[in-house]
Amino acid sequence: MFRPKRQTIGINMKLVICEKNIAAGRIAYILSGGKSKSTRLGKTPVYEFTKDGDIWKVVGLRGHIINLDFPAEFNRWNKIRPSELIEVDPCKKVTEKSIAASLKSLVDKNPFLIVATDYDREGELIGVEAVELIKDFNKDINQIKRAKFSAITNYEIKSAFEKLEDVDYNLSSAGESRQVIDLIWGAVLTRFISLTSGRLGKEFLSIGRVQSPTLAILVEREKEIINFQPKTFWKIIATLKKEKLFDATHKEGQFWDEKQVTEIFDKIKNCKEASIKKVDKKTLKELPPAPFSTTTFLGAVSYLGLSAAKAMSIAEELYMSGLISYPRTDNTVYPSSLNIKGILQKLSNSQFSKEAKEVMNNGRAYPTRGKKKTTDHPPIHPVGVSTNRKLTSEQQKVYELICRRFLATLAKDAISETVDVSIDISKEEFKTSGYRLIEPNWRAIYTYFKEKRKPLPELIEGEKVEVTKINLKEDKTKPPQRYSQGSLIAKMEQLSLGTKSTRHEIINKLCYRRYITLSPLAPTPIAFAVIDALSDYDVVKPKMTAALEENMDLISDGKKTLEETVTESRKMLRTVMDALEKDKEKIKTSIKNAQREQSTIGKCPKCGKNMIIRTSKMNKRFVGCTGFPECKNTYSLPQQGGIIATTETCSKCNAPVVKVKSKGRSAWELCINYACSAKKPSKKK
Repeated sequence: MFRPKRQTIGINMKLVICEKNIAAGRIAYILSGGKSKSTRLGKTPVYEFTKDGDIWKVVGLRGHIINLDFPAEFNRWNKIRPSELIEVDPCKKVTEKSIAASLKSLVDKNPFLIVATDYDREGELIGVEAVELIKDFNKDINQIKRAKFSAITNYEIKSAFEKLEDVDYNLSSAGESRQVIDLIWGAVLTRFISLTSGRLGKEFLSIGRVQSPTLAILVEREKEIINFQPKTFWKIIATLKKEKLFDATHKEGQFWDEKQVTEIFDKIKNCKEASIKKVDKKTLKELPPAPFSTTTFLGAVSYLGLSAAKAMSIAEELYMSGLISYPRTDNTVYPSSLNIKGILQKLSNSQFSKEAKEVMNNGRAYPTRGKKKTTDHPPIHPVGVSTNRKLTSEQQKVYELICRRFLATLAKDAISETVDVSIDISKEEFKTSGYRLIEPNWRAIYTYFKEKRKPLPELIEGEKVEVTKINLKEDKTKPPQRYSQGSLIAKMEQLSLGTKSTRHEIINKLCYRRYITLSPLAPTPIAFAVIDALSDYDVVKPKMTAALEENMDLISDGKKTLEETVTESRKMLRTVMDALEKDKEKIKTSIKNAQREQSTIGKCPKCGKNMIIRTSKMNKRFVGCTGFPECKNTYSLPQQGGIIATTETCSKCNAPVVKVKSKGRSAWELCINYACSAKKPSKKK
């Protein structure tokens, strides 16, 4: 039976601080053996039980209950120069007052405090914020410990509470340094760019320490796509037949000289027979993928058609429900302490019974390993099986992806055969290759890879095969692909932009600020203007941000202080602002021109001039003609959702057609002319 170790004789109340209510409920259930009772203190749920003579109370926060902000007198944008904020110390404000009031009433009897928030920078900071607030309420509290766990399961929770540790104030300081630095940089740069461009109120322009270099990556790629000059090339492709059809390509691959390729094609285009010159077969072992880190997990969710932010939200739900391990991790190596056999035993009684038993009976000797090994949390893996609650369709997809990845890392190598064939057609060499899966092993479990290569018929050196046709194919080189959310997150990790916990949030923020579209992941005109205006400054280059990230790691390791790092960041920001102030007018012109381009939604059906999105004195958006006051044509717009210009016009009234994108809904098309006859319902007889 689980018995929490008594820390100090005479303690009769233990108060456990969790990050969220759902975690508090599960932890209380586990510690009490299912005997906890839920009560309410104001609006705050509190889970209570008695164990070994101690009264336990478990309470969940709502993430951060304290936030940083500048003192009220510095929040007047038009009165305070942005650069003045650099030296202003932010103040802490209680944002969840009902929870704070509940904590105050819970600590009047000097409880033993146990922090049980998520174990990372953010979680440690959330816990320390609560501890500091509690100590303000009761200065006599001095017994504070930390429960560290990577999954909300019976074993992990009980083990964590049997071996309580000290709160890691270095880790929380690293989290707080990020808050301070991001607030100062974000406020200073956002106010500067918004005031300079005249974009205030709801339309202000957001600039950030991580956000801007990330946006610069997307703008740079989009410029490569726009400026790409396609080159024409040709391929000669022969379709051959032995039992079934297969293709072979001239050994030259891509021809860049039309005369050369035409001469070769004319020479062989009527050939009806080919000779197999050489057949080279190889048997290969295909290693399973490495365990999931947060970055590789978010890269893989593209198989499921989910955004990175949505997938991360679902993973957090699964973690809180005790089904998977903590989803924020850089680790790609299972620790030796991980009870892999126990997890397989659970999965053998689930929908993955067949795969789990296959791995248990015929798996690899050691799991696969990635390149990163950390000690805070293991790679993402399943820890439980859903029995009491039904998962939503999206939760089931994410849970299955994680289970299959875990099982694949324990399965044997796949065995495949590749065949490279050299073929002679009228003394011109052609090449083809084939692929055949001999033993699927892990590939039968992790079914998300789609193999494009196909098997060839059995070909023998020296034999003749039929040529059914020979084609001369003209094509053009393609521009580089846009980033997907997964590949952008991987690029951010490579450049040390953000953390495993924040990268997907940065992408969402860029979309919310109308700097990018998500489908496809591409920058808008205002993004080009902002990045072009700032391209000569360090604020859009990853080097400075990476240096600050490294300093935060040093704080976590106890090798640097919060104060030192914040001082260095202020010095960097002053250098950036000195340069920006000098080019203020150039920046203003660039952004205003881009703003007009982005606001243009089409031509006025009355006078032919551009129509743009405007804002009324009542802060309502509408569409107005740039020919005003000569042309007074206007149209109303929906006040909610994003407005996306299209090149289409209404077939009935010739007014521009836009797309409206609201949160949680697919984009829908709208003729902006409210009086258009196309919108009127037809009369029924």
